[in-house]
Amino acid sequence: MSVDGLAEWCLAADGTRFRAAARVILLDPDDKVLLVHGHDHDDPAHQWWFTVGGGLADGETPRQAALRELREETGIELAAEALVGPVFTRSVVFDLAAGRFRQDEELFYARVGRGTRLTSSGWTRLESLVLDELRWFTLDQVAGLDVAVYPLGLVGLVSGLLGGWDGVTRHLDETGRE
Repeated sequence: MSVDGLAEWCLAADGTRFRAAARVILLDPDDKVLLVHGHDHDDPAHQWWFTVGGGLADGETPRQAALRELREETGIELAAEALVGPVFTRSVVFDLAAGRFRQDEELFYARVGRGTRLTSSGWTRLESLVLDELRWFTLDQVAGLDVAVYPLGLVGLVSGLLGGWDGVTRHLDETGRE
């Protein structure tokens, strides 16, 4: 990862890079979840699928960041009230070739209509280097993927939202459990 891709990350005393982030668990009317496929720029064999989202810009709330990231990464524009939650929070530590990272996340939930058009035209230069595609998956398809899916335990998390959100924000551990 180039240094310009690290600008939004703060450097902690222990050398870990940190940022606050917002993500969106996005479902269509058929309960398919939208995921992004990505890879480590410095190690292309290190691949994963994950929910749409990213870091908060200066002065931005998590809800504002989630809406902006959704628009930039998918072309989908939603009103603030279309986001439910945050339904989950999590703090995740991960390693890339560029170093160790920690991200504190708020995850929102939203639904879009059938046939919602996706575009990657809003991807930044860095995103274009590390993101590969956007794709809708059934929960069975997600369960059958042979690469990591983040957040861990996504199938169970989404299944728990299908009947509606109970209004309680749950904190997930690194395994995706409460």
